[in-house]
Amino acid sequence: MDNHAVIQIGGFYNIGFAVFHIMFWKIFGWKTELSKLTRINRAVMQVLNLCLTFCFVFFGYISVFHAGEMIASRIGQKMLLFIALFWLVRAVEQVVFFDFKRPMSIAMTVLFLFGFCLYAYPLVFVS
Repeated sequence: MDNHAVIQIGGFYNIGFAVFHIMFWKIFGWKTELSKLTRINRAVMQVLNLCLTFCFVFFGYISVFHAGEMIASRIGQKMLLFIALFWLVRAVEQVVFFDFKRPMSIAMTVLFLFGFCLYAYPLVFVS
């Protein structure tokens, strides 16, 4: 498959995670659930989620609109490596912090490994 297309698919993958993270308040009932935390822990959870959402938007933007530069430049290749490692680390964290016996946890791990593959592929199969 064309590396340019793979990176752009990765961009939409990341945009999907940005949308997913924006919906955390509703999906996980954060209005109720986060109220059980201390004020500082409640703030930390929300700030980390918003910053992570921003990272996904950034990953998505550079992947969709600058895929060629990511392939052709050294800094772009470093970004590909960073994003690939981000998703690999996220897959490992899924196994460490979540119950890996549940089908949803296994599915999420596979989904995170897919993100790793999307960004590692152009580094391994240089066109």
